[in-house]
Amino acid sequence: MTSPVIDLVQLQSAVDFSVTHETAWGRDNDDSWGIHKLDPPPWDRLLGPVHPRGPVSGVVRVAGQQVISWGEPERADLTFSIAKTYLALLAGVAHDRGLLPDLDEPVSAKLKGIGFDSAHNRSITWLQLLQQTSEWEGSCFGIPDQVDRYRHLQYQPPRPDARDVGQKGGARPLQTPGTFWEYNDVRINQLGLALLHLFKRPLPEVFREAIAQPVGASDDWRWEGYDNSWVDVDGQRMQSVPGGTHWGAGLSIGSVDQALIGQMMLDEGRVGNRQVVSHAWIRRMLAPCRIAPWYGTLVWLNRLRGVCPSASAASYFCIGAGASVVWIDPDRDLVAVVRWIEGARIDGFCQRLTAAIPAKAAKTAI
Repeated sequence: MTSPVIDLVQLQSAVDFSVTHETAWGRDNDDSWGIHKLDPPPWDRLLGPVHPRGPVSGVVRVAGQQVISWGEPERADLTFSIAKTYLALLAGVAHDRGLLPDLDEPVSAKLKGIGFDSAHNRSITWLQLLQQTSEWEGSCFGIPDQVDRYRHLQYQPPRPDARDVGQKGGARPLQTPGTFWEYNDVRINQLGLALLHLFKRPLPEVFREAIAQPVGASDDWRWEGYDNSWVDVDGQRMQSVPGGTHWGAGLSIGSVDQALIGQMMLDEGRVGNRQVVSHAWIRRMLAPCRIAPWYGTLVWLNRLRGVCPSASAASYFCIGAGASVVWIDPDRDLVAVVRWIEGARIDGFCQRLTAAIPAKAAKTAI
């Protein structure tokens, strides 16, 4: 096979574009920083630790090789909702180990007393939690799910029914689980709690053993919980970790490590000769949600070109506030990580990187 011919001028142009369009978020976590600032009181406050961020940083890998990095790519920065995708990978580990054989099984069938016992919640399945269609009702670590009702992100299409549009945090009437899609961080935190009880081990431990170490990631990342997210699991005190940094805490990790995890996903769960996560699970993650075809299993799908018009329809994204992005494009054998870019400029970055890297890049060294 011949190596892909990368346009180095366009590649540098993409890097320069990201650096020029750094997020307006302060580097020292000033008062304007964070998603919690958008919540109605009293939930507009931090419940876990945060820390200063670095500059715009990133990594690009093509055909399995790192071709460029910039900023501070090894710095462990908060990655916000990219942690959701890592929860999905942990669900895949549980599935592969036989702990979660049936995604359509209600969570309440295995786990009692952790928030799935009410008449509304007892039918909620693992798949509905993983695709954000659960409509779970309740409070998780003191935060009610209503805080994120009526939430709408730029990557999803407008709601077709005006009745579904309201002010974030409003009392939107709940629908039958599985019939309504909504991006809701409280429900994701409830998923994290359920996975903790399923594994009966702290999720950062499982992630380190099952994902981070096999892909060759560093030991510099950390995944922290809220001050009040300590729970009892079979007599052991463990901290549940969130799928983001909406109220602080969450996952801090470097761009290089994220690119290695993205490479594993691009390679259908493999790293060298080792199957880290099954092919079937990676394919499951990329299967579109029936009622939200722009979304898979805690990943954003570009099949309708709605997430990023300049990226291929085969692309999929892990996206966190700030913004942090992991872009995976099978058509180009590409994994790109960019951190602390303005959210509205993600497409401009993708446009320049698409121009630099030809489609159907061969899996050979650059």
